[in-house]
Amino acid sequence: MATIQPWIVRSKPHALLRLFCFPYAGGGASLFRLWSDSLPPEIDMCPVHLPGREGRLKEPPFTSLTPLIQALAQALRPYMDIPFVFFGYSMGALISFELARHLRTTHGRGPLHLFVAAHRAPQLPQAHPDLHQLPEPAFLDSLDHLGGTPLMVSQHAELMKLMLPMLRADFELCETYIYSSEAPLDCPITAFGGEQDTHVSMASLSAWREQTKEQFTLNILPGNHFFLQSQQHLLLQVISQEMAKILEGLRSLQGK
Repeated sequence: MATIQPWIVRSKPHALLRLFCFPYAGGGASLFRLWSDSLPPEIDMCPVHLPGREGRLKEPPFTSLTPLIQALAQALRPYMDIPFVFFGYSMGALISFELARHLRTTHGRGPLHLFVAAHRAPQLPQAHPDLHQLPEPAFLDSLDHLGGTPLMVSQHAELMKLMLPMLRADFELCETYIYSSEAPLDCPITAFGGEQDTHVSMASLSAWREQTKEQFTLNILPGNHFFLQSQQHLLLQVISQEMAKILEGLRSLQGK
């Protein structure tokens, strides 16, 4: 039986604010490895290590969102001793949204801010509900069409074969998701989209507005569905600005 690895590898014990980051389908915590260099030092950067990839490759990936949310709520609870925010990219946006709703119900608190990127608002229907069931050649073609698989991976047959179960699991998790109506969140939501993203429209991003009672902001950046890679500096610039505002408020509270 494989040893279960931690969901969070490191954290700052004296930070004022934690940023939990959730990756897109097929991605891992390494996507965010350089983010701490661009964020204020009071922020504890916490990329979430999901099973089935990178250091947790031998662990089975989740194929359904509800069990993953339950596991995350338990695993991340020790790190919620200070204020925190969520950032989720594509699949990660869905995870962070449902985790925020789950925490509101079970813990009576949630993130101070929700950053979501490259994913339609959760109340909208799934455009392609069956990609995870496609035969391997068609599934690989779909991945190529999305454009997020690095060339060195897609052209390396053995590496691609190793990643396929995790990729199918991630797509299944997203494509079998069923939205349930609840009250909007109490935290602001900032959404990001790619100007050339043919998979997530501006209208479907704007619909995130319905999921918050607080301020909603939509930022459209240059690039396709994976603008996280090509426009990381612009993305981090906006996130850093918002995080600085949150930190200012936390410092004011500490001074009282």
